[in-house]
Amino acid sequence: MARWLPRSTDLTRFCQKLNRVKTLEDDMMETSFNRCLSTIDLTLLGIGGMVGSGLYVLTGTVAKEIAGPAVIVSFIIAGFASLLAALCYAEFGARVPKTGSAYMFTYVSVGEIWAFLIGWNVLLEYMIGGAAVARAWSGYLDSIFNHKVKNFTETHVGTWQVPFLARYPDFLAAAILLVATAFISFGAKVSSWLNHVFSAISMGVILFILIMGFVLAQPKNWSTQEGGFAPYGLSGIMAGTATCFYAFVGFDVIAASSEEARNPQRAVPRAIAFSLGLATGAYILVSVVLTLMVPWHTLDPDSALADAFYRRGYAWAGFLVAAGSICAMNTVLLSNLFSLPRIVYAMAEDGLFFQVFSRVHPRTQVPVVGIVVFGLLMALLALVFDLEALVQFLSIGTLLAYTFVAASIIVLRFQQQKGDVPAPAASGQHNPEPHEGPSRGELKEYESFSDKLQLVDRDKSKEQREPGQLKAAFEPYLEFLSDFYPGEVVTVAVVTLMVSAICLCSILVFGNTHLHLPTWSYSLLLVLFSLGFLLSLLLIWAHEQQHSTQTFQIPLVPLSPALSIILNIYLMLKLSYMTWLRFAIWLLLGLLVYFGYGIWHSKENLREPRPQRVSARYVVFPGGSLEERVQAVQPSSQPATGLPDTDTDDCKR
Repeated sequence: MARWLPRSTDLTRFCQKLNRVKTLEDDMMETSFNRCLSTIDLTLLGIGGMVGSGLYVLTGTVAKEIAGPAVIVSFIIAGFASLLAALCYAEFGARVPKTGSAYMFTYVSVGEIWAFLIGWNVLLEYMIGGAAVARAWSGYLDSIFNHKVKNFTETHVGTWQVPFLARYPDFLAAAILLVATAFISFGAKVSSWLNHVFSAISMGVILFILIMGFVLAQPKNWSTQEGGFAPYGLSGIMAGTATCFYAFVGFDVIAASSEEARNPQRAVPRAIAFSLGLATGAYILVSVVLTLMVPWHTLDPDSALADAFYRRGYAWAGFLVAAGSICAMNTVLLSNLFSLPRIVYAMAEDGLFFQVFSRVHPRTQVPVVGIVVFGLLMALLALVFDLEALVQFLSIGTLLAYTFVAASIIVLRFQQQKGDVPAPAASGQHNPEPHEGPSRGELKEYESFSDKLQLVDRDKSKEQREPGQLKAAFEPYLEFLSDFYPGEVVTVAVVTLMVSAICLCSILVFGNTHLHLPTWSYSLLLVLFSLGFLLSLLLIWAHEQQHSTQTFQIPLVPLSPALSIILNIYLMLKLSYMTWLRFAIWLLLGLLVYFGYGIWHSKENLREPRPQRVSARYVVFPGGSLEERVQAVQPSSQPATGLPDTDTDDCKR
């Protein structure tokens, strides 16, 4: 029976296949796409992805049902939390200016299977998100005309009473997706121009809302007679933060578009910062004027802004708000349809997804097959499916991507850069060549192995430590860590940090409710897992990281990514068990695709070299001095230049 069990070498090779990282090209600016997007183009794409229906619907819902006027504080905290994730995307987008967003960032630093699962979840996230926005767009437009489209469809087409299907087919939502798909397929410049138009109208409407809102503001609506500024207390503010956090998830479209940016090293970080700052400001200011115009407890969650103007006697302003809402939803649709095919293209280009999606149209220079196929799939979802039960699924895919990108930042920052050569510790110092002794031209024989170790230690003290190596100040206390390869300890510490964060957040979320832990055990587990998290953080910090770079770097590494990781995990654990169940089913489908297709067609699989025999040769001379030479034995078909063919198993005296 033992012969049926896999050998340890086979398991090791299999695990190495799963965790292999992507090999980047020497010239990362070379691309089959058209690099035509400026910083302004990317900024407006980011704003279009973030400032959508949430500004017109989410603000009223959170204000009335969760936080009251303190929704302002919720948006401030959510904006800061989103900034942590956005900075991680900004660094990656500048350092790796390739399309693929979170999928690409995970592939170049963590491993292949993790990158595939991130990309697989992002695909579903964009499809459901785009379809849901299309249905919201349809409903909003239909409400302006007194639901005539809905009534006509129910009368002449009929209704369905089938689980997971919509009550009636939404032809209007499917139609807008097909029209948007056609525009996206014309190229990045056309998509950017269209996004400019809708973004300009949307921002003009937002400016009108702010001016009119402050004119109509009544401070008494924050008074104690109306319930006060924070009627639900701190718990309401934090619950509102968790909901408001998802209003900022659209900035990753900028990272996904980095391969089409003219100067991604500068444009991507700036566009992410500008768009996130403007979006956060818009959400905060609109929340201020909304809760000052009318009492927060009288808001209509479905159309809070339009209803607020209507109740203050400005019914005409409601139509203007509705027009701005439709334009804002158009920008979100364009953002989803712009990003999704490019992530599919990145996966197909790497061989992990079906090769047909890696085709780029020679004239428009966009992945037209992916745009058409996934545009049709998105339209089908919007046409027949009930998306309300699936919308919460969007949260878990986004948070998982944020978590892996933050972890990837830590891993990549403590790795050696491609082509790095250890630099001297100080100017004027000389690193001896391997054949040199203590000084140039002076040869010295080292008779014992301990003499050679002293030489190596002396050389190490002279050179600057590489990224991933233990800092010199910590070496006397953590000397046992010096034997590991650079970055190896950091990788293990990152895994430990994530496990500690999962356990800590699980205790915080489920300790008192589902697990019913006694107070002493609840406190003890919190202390233990907090110590594990902090010790992992300190262990990472004790190693050297990359300092000199020409691109943007997130400050306070590893603290900033670690805070992003623990926040994302906490928000994921707050989701319902049905969301986790659907997530698990989708992951299983993804694993079937990966093991059935991706692992065999991966380009990294084709790059793996065949194992070659390596031997060490020791030549002992009668004089008593020892010379050691270690060389890689070349295959017989490619003998080493200048060396005679010899039998690698011989030892000659």
